[in-house]
Amino acid sequence: MKFASTRGAADALGFSGAVMEGLASDGGLFVPETLPDTSCKLESWRGLPYPKLCFEFLRLFADDIPASDLEKIVDLSYKKFDDAQIAPLSKLDEKTYLLELYHGPTLAFKDFALQFLGNLYEYLLEKSGRVINVLGATSGDTGSAAINGLLGKKNVSVFILYPDGRVSPLQERQMACTGAQNVFPIAINGTFDDAQAIVKELFARLDFKKQWSLAAVNSINLARILAQCVYYIYAYLKLPKEIAPSAKFVVPTGNFGNILAGWLAHKMGMPARGFCVATNQNDILYRLFKTGRYEIGKVEPSYAPSMDIQVSSNFERFIYFAENKNTAKVREIMSAFKSTGKWIFSSFNPDAFSSTRCGDSSIKNNIRLVFEKYGKIIDPHTACGFEELDGGVNVVLSTAHPAKFPEVIKSAISAEAKSPILEELKTRRIERLECKADADLIKQIIEKRGIRK
Repeated sequence: MKFASTRGAADALGFSGAVMEGLASDGGLFVPETLPDTSCKLESWRGLPYPKLCFEFLRLFADDIPASDLEKIVDLSYKKFDDAQIAPLSKLDEKTYLLELYHGPTLAFKDFALQFLGNLYEYLLEKSGRVINVLGATSGDTGSAAINGLLGKKNVSVFILYPDGRVSPLQERQMACTGAQNVFPIAINGTFDDAQAIVKELFARLDFKKQWSLAAVNSINLARILAQCVYYIYAYLKLPKEIAPSAKFVVPTGNFGNILAGWLAHKMGMPARGFCVATNQNDILYRLFKTGRYEIGKVEPSYAPSMDIQVSSNFERFIYFAENKNTAKVREIMSAFKSTGKWIFSSFNPDAFSSTRCGDSSIKNNIRLVFEKYGKIIDPHTACGFEELDGGVNVVLSTAHPAKFPEVIKSAISAEAKSPILEELKTRRIERLECKADADLIKQIIEKRGIRK
């Protein structure tokens, strides 16, 4: 299978090439040239253990990797999860289900893709004899999951940018308390959008990207989106057969990668009633799906910091498909958005999507209501998914362990959520770099501390 750029001015690459490139040379994101039809495979996949299902799905795309090797990479990637089901589906009531995506080593849904991506990078580097410098931006969970997935991997250095003071203290500790010599967490004086813009700019400097073998772990990397498709299919197959096709997936959404994965699984044949884009008070996507107007606003710190985002990088992939793969139109939209901070769609009515907005007061209220009604403690991001549930069957994606946000949980309910993993982190010393939100300064850090052959 080949993977093309959303902007149409870069060569199509195989799976391994697209993973290693991260961002296409024209600044676009890699997408499959054709989406396979999985509808005829779903019944044969029913009952498969999570790693086996993941392998069967990913082999449709990773056809340049021997099947036996891919299966070993996938199996290894789910060894560190603390629940045998990997992504258990909890029934809260007859119409409400919770897909628990926080059983990985960093207690967040990002582990599903980044454990796989870390092992995939190690495999590809060993085969090619190359080294890479991984560069990413995080609003909270991506950074720690990327770092954990790459700890102990040969021929890799990791640079993760995050907004200083705008991630939770425990999220920062997960990045800055590893003691690993190849890991460089960098706190910048800005927002996640500033960090993400720096990453994109440095990837767009093609000479620098090539010289330092930059690689991506953000959801701009195709492998992350494909790996995340799997837990939607897993949840669909776990639901009772009579209600599964009528389920709506409610997804706490910041960078649009998580919900895009579900929508792509749907386009490939997984039935669903729809997908709800559940935002916090940084509601650019809510405003888009309500009005057709995609316009940057001010980023306001919230109780759900991983969603404190205005520029959702994966939205470009959605535009590509929504515009019937018209790469010229994608270039026009992205260019206008970059220069003006907005784009107004003349006709924007994506049938599969709805959206909700959840402010900080509602986040705490939803945490309390879910605890009182179901006895379940949810984190602030998951709480956004419980805003305005409709009367149909809903599968809410629980994206992080509540113990990562103890202050918010404590102020919302009397109970306390803890994790031994996080408690141990509190005893470690934080080691981080600090930098202005400036691409040239980050470039200098990579040149000083990066790895080269």
